[in-house]
Amino acid sequence: MIRESIKAAQVAAMKSGDKARLGAVRLMLAKLKDRDIELRTASQVPEDDTLVVEVLQKMAKQRRESISMFESGGRQELADAEKAELAVIEEFLPSQMDEATTVAAIEAIKAELGASSVKDMGKVMAELKARHGSELDMSKASGLVKAALA
Repeated sequence: MIRESIKAAQVAAMKSGDKARLGAVRLMLAKLKDRDIELRTASQVPEDDTLVVEVLQKMAKQRRESISMFESGGRQELADAEKAELAVIEEFLPSQMDEATTVAAIEAIKAELGASSVKDMGKVMAELKARHGSELDMSKASGLVKAALA
């Protein structure tokens, strides 16, 4: 499970004295703990790996946005710190589908659902997320789905 590998990485970073990596791993564990607390009152709790991937994807997206803002603002040292955190976060994410594979998956779902116009985008996106949510950046997939249905 991904959560155990993150905990193991925390121990390894402590032993090696890698403070930057330790900080990033602790941040991931803190976000996971926050999400666990949120879900205590939920009626449905997702599978643990699914939960971990959702949290890590959100964290990675935030880092990418921060990097672009810092670089456009001329704060390269802050952008570099975010890039280092992003690299640690991406180590624990499952490999992402490339664009060709994503387009093929979209076409298969489109044919299966009989989707023909942009009105069907919600159905296609829901099915795409259900099948490939952990291995896709849904914001990028959204553009591909829109292009396929246009």
